[in-house]
Amino acid sequence: MAREFQRGHKAKISDLTAGTDLYVGVQIAGPGLSFDISCFGLDANEQLSDDRYFIFFNQPKSPEESLQLLGAQAGDTESFRVTLDRIPASIHKLSFTATLDGAGQMSQVGPGYIRIVAGGEEVVRYAFTGSEFTTERAVMLGDFYLKDVWRFAAVGQGFDGGLDALLKNFGGEVAEEEPAAPEPEAGGAPPAFAPPAQSTPPPAFGAPAGPPAPAPAPAPAPQPVHTAPTIVAPMTPPGGTVPPPAPAPPPYGQPAPAPYGQPATAPFGQPAPAPYGQPAPAPYGQQPPGPPQGVPQGVPQGVPPGGAGLQAALQPYKELPTGQRWTPQNGQLMRVDLGEGGSPVLARQGSMVMYQGKVDFGYKGAGFAGRLVGNATGQEMQLMRCTGKGQVFLAEEGAHLHPVELQGDGICVSAENVLAFDESLQYEVRRIEGHGIPGGALFTMLFQGTGTVVVKTHGTPVVLPVTPTTFADCNAVVAWSAGSQVIISSQVRLRRNAYPGHSGETVNLQFRGAPGNFIVVQPYEV
Repeated sequence: MAREFQRGHKAKISDLTAGTDLYVGVQIAGPGLSFDISCFGLDANEQLSDDRYFIFFNQPKSPEESLQLLGAQAGDTESFRVTLDRIPASIHKLSFTATLDGAGQMSQVGPGYIRIVAGGEEVVRYAFTGSEFTTERAVMLGDFYLKDVWRFAAVGQGFDGGLDALLKNFGGEVAEEEPAAPEPEAGGAPPAFAPPAQSTPPPAFGAPAGPPAPAPAPAPAPQPVHTAPTIVAPMTPPGGTVPPPAPAPPPYGQPAPAPYGQPATAPFGQPAPAPYGQPAPAPYGQQPPGPPQGVPQGVPQGVPPGGAGLQAALQPYKELPTGQRWTPQNGQLMRVDLGEGGSPVLARQGSMVMYQGKVDFGYKGAGFAGRLVGNATGQEMQLMRCTGKGQVFLAEEGAHLHPVELQGDGICVSAENVLAFDESLQYEVRRIEGHGIPGGALFTMLFQGTGTVVVKTHGTPVVLPVTPTTFADCNAVVAWSAGSQVIISSQVRLRRNAYPGHSGETVNLQFRGAPGNFIVVQPYEV
């Protein structure tokens, strides 16, 4: 079943499909409108440094055929074949765009989409309508981008100007018009890149064809052969065997070198050097160097600072003593003590790694809050209710865990960053709507009352005070004070450093509030 993406949604290709031979289909139409659908292969600076990777109607494939224009088929206005494992290392991003050819504007288009098909099965679809645009004449639909692995992002950003303006934005040059080439004679063979006519669903691409076999190396040219006889010098002069030259005399005061294979003699009064590979003899009257007698060889000397043996080696990883309700065992593992009469704990399903004692785990429907988050963002927040008497150890994918104790105050935490919390806390969902946010909105949970909420982050977070000029990426923000005001700040991404003050992010969150308010961000984004 295909995943439905919203504008700004991102995902790893490996999370969508295990294949690397992909079909990309684009459907866009409008009354009286004509479109040019293209793919830009950009370098690490998001520039079209190699024009051969601008795939459009006049250049339907890249040199190694990792990008191919297939034409209209299976209900798609235009389609491409993308073979990720054949894309050269110089290409870091594939931007799929649609531009108007002629009069009109993007607000006139009807419902459309960009989709990815792998193995004959549609794995992801991003749908859009003309109501999302105004007077733009181009739209950047979706990107394949390389960030340690290939990922896909649903962009859906309008762009003023047509194909020429979009080409210049990516650093390309618009060629001048040239006279049209003569029409080929009727009956000629079609171009090699032309796709076969299809009325069936998009093809299930198999493994990409291997690289072409190298051409055989040319045979070496024959070398001229000398016909004159080779002159060979005599091995010995006519007079007989030549004696070896006498060795040069040593410098004054130094012994002569010994013949090869015989021990050297030491100067008078000094010990002779030891043969190669053997220790030198000890001076007269002294013991030769070596390990102390009575100590067996191979046994380490001394005792480690923490003691010897298995128990000493495991000592740094022992469980920390009990006494508190929430106790971090390390940066990625949290223990909660459930005692008699204590309130239950709500935690993400699947976050329990171990427990001791008599503990009951029951499924708790997340109620309206959970359904809202799950239905709108595709990330269900299913909770389990932990009751009984014992200790429960919680963790999730090695994330850093931070217990936040509330004493009658409140905090907003992104729903994705909540691991567990005391059931005694009051919580509700707040929705921040905005185009460009994954899922179309950002969902946060407001916690109030007395108790503890465990927040998980990617890496060590930082807490910053809220000022009138505080902005944060919606993927990196973790939490903020309940008294802060959040405002969507959208920026149309033209290109990197397109104008002063542009961060390169499509959507930012602006925070405002009185002194004392704060935000928490993590060093991570999708």
